Amino acid sequence: MVAKLEPGGAQLSLLRVSRALRARGIETRLLCGSADAPGIAIARDHGLTPEVYGQRGLQWSADQGFADWLRPRLAGADLVHAHIFGGWWAAARAIEPGIPLVASEHNPFTWPAEPQIERLREGLKRVDRFYAHGPNAMATVLAAGLPAGRLLPGISPVLGLDARPRPWLPASRLMYAGRLHEEKGPDVLLEALALLREPPVCFMLGSGCSELSLRRRAAQEDLRGRIHFCGWRRDPAPWIAGASALVVPSRNEGWSQTAVLGMGLG
Repeated sequence: MVAKLEPGGAQLSLLRVSRALRARGIETRLLCGSADAPGIAIARDHGLTPEVYGQRGLQWSADQGFADWLRPRLAGADLVHAHIFGGWWAAARAIEPGIPLVASEHNPFTWPAEPQIERLREGLKRVDRFYAHGPNAMATVLAAGLPAGRLLPGISPVLGLDARPRPWLPASRLMYAGRLHEEKGPDVLLEALALLREPPVCFMLGSGCSELSLRRRAAQEDLRGRIHFCGWRRDPAPWIAGASALVVPSRNEGWSQTAVLGMGLG
């Protein structure tokens, strides 16, 4: 289960794992606090039909209503994996005794308001295994009382390391692949390119709430014609392969799967 279903690396990892588990006879039921249309489409593309609670902003919220909604839907599960604080806190409140709970965090804890440390401690008491993708998440849960024996470093599946470049793409190009969201820092990339006397061509793969403002910035004279928005791509590897450089700006991310893919592609 996830607090928010969108075209992001954490959600894509979950869907890839569910597909691999299905091949081994293990079925996954996908429960979400909220979901956007692209996120639902990606889930269906991986063979899952998400069930959605329908309230936004649950990533960093301890919402009892979400926990109550989850309770009958988690009954009888063999294992529950919940991603991001608002998801695993609610799952901890909802699941039956004896059902293993696995929690995960892909990024640092970036509380939008007052840090919910007491709620964090409360939820961690029920977590059987915690996968932390990055040192900030690891340090935060240990400081909040999670026993070190329950903590493991998170590792996401990375696909496409054998990809070949799209033949029609220019060899001299920059690539960006990720959510178009402030926390990912695509605006930082555009401003950096605007400082160059002759900005290189840059292809941006992804979608998100910052897309409109990024398009407006790219249309200004100092970047006009240099930035190409290509939307979310299920398989970014052929776009990245052969590029001059893959740029991975970020304001608060532990470690991007895109960076690993770029390193693997050379």
